[in-house]
Formats: sequence, C-alpha cells, structure tokens
Amino acid sequence: MPKEPIEIEIFGADVHCASCVNAPSSKDTYEWLQAAIDRKYPEQTYTINYIDIEQPIENERHQDWATRVREDEFFYPLILINNEVVGEGYIQLKPIYAQLEKLGFQA
Repeated sequence: MPKEPIEIEIFGADVHCASCVNAPSSKDTYEWLQAAIDRKYPEQTYTINYIDIEQPIENERHQDWATRVREDEFFYPLILINNEVVGEGYIQLKPIYAQLEKLGFQA
C-alpha cells in the first residue's frame, strides 16, 4: 500500500489540444484514466481531480500549472501524480501505472 496519499491531477480543456486531434478529450481522458486505475488497482486509495485550464482557478499551484499549459510549455491533457508530470497530450497507461507502483500501488 502507498506510504503517502496519492493525488492524480489532470489539467485540460474542452477544446482538443492542437497536436492531439485524434486523441480523446481531456474530460474523456480523466474518466478513462479513473476507470483504468480502479480496474487495475481495486480498493487502493487515491484522489483524482480534473482541472479545467480555461475556467477560473482558485488554488495557486493549480493556477501555475494551468498557466504553463496555456502558454504551451506542456500539451494537454497534462497528468500529474503527486505534483510530478507523468503524461501530456496523448496519454498512455504504462508510465502512469509505473509511477503508481513506484509509490506503492500493487496490481
């Protein structure tokens, strides 16, 4: 089991990222990722949050990441696990699973 709380954050927007034409939307990625993690790691605790980069954001750290995405430093959706980038743009499960397992998740 994880030694610390696991927080997954997905920064995205309703509009598709310009380089991600055939990829699912950010919101679809959020829902897909949550379902995939729940299926692979049942009964393991984590939080997952979707942050819309085009809406007002009160959390200062979230605002900083959203600004970096809007200024094209990162593609979206941008996936963070415990504030570490694990994916951007076209999201793949392998690096996300690897990071979760590094933090103590067990399949």
